[in-house]
Amino acid sequence: MTHIALDNDLPGISGLMAHRPDTGEPLGRLADALLTAPSSLSRGERELIAAYVSELNGTAFCSASHSAFAAAQLDGGRALVDAVLTDAATAPVGPKLRALLRIAAEVQAAARPVSDEAVAAARAEGADDTDLHDTVLIAAAFCMFNRYVDGLATALPSDPADYTRTAERIVERGYRG
Repeated sequence: MTHIALDNDLPGISGLMAHRPDTGEPLGRLADALLTAPSSLSRGERELIAAYVSELNGTAFCSASHSAFAAAQLDGGRALVDAVLTDAATAPVGPKLRALLRIAAEVQAAARPVSDEAVAAARAEGADDTDLHDTVLIAAAFCMFNRYVDGLATALPSDPADYTRTAERIVERGYRG
C-alpha cells in the first residue's frame, strides 16, 4: 500500500507525478530530456541504462517499465534487455555500451567520482564527453526516480501487459505526450 494518499490509481511514478503536477511536470521534462531528446546514444540505449540502474536498485516498477521501453527500441528486444539485466559484462551489446553500463553501475553503487579506469575504458571504445555526461546523468537521475517510487511504496500495475502498452506510447510520444 502506498505510503501517501494519492488522488489517482496510477501505478509507480505515474501516480506520483499525476498527484503532484507541480513536481511531476519538471520530472517528466527531465525524463524526456534524458531519454528522448537528440543524443549520440540511441533512445533504446538510454532506456537500457535506465532499466539497468533500476534493476541494480531493485526497483521493480522502473526496471520493468524501462526494460519494456528499451526492448521496444532495440534490435534484440526483450532477450537483449534480459541479458543485460542478468549480466551486463557478458550481454551481447557493443563494447562502448558495455563500458557505459559499467559507468552507470559505478554511479548507482556510490556517490563518488566514476573510476578513471571505467572512463578510460569507455573512451577507448569510442565514448565521448556527451556519452559520459548522459550516462552519468541518466544513472544519477534514475537513482533519484527509483528512490521516489520505492520510498513511497507505489503500486505496481495489476496487468504486466501495461508495461508494453505504455512502451508503445513512450516510443511514439515521449514522456510528456
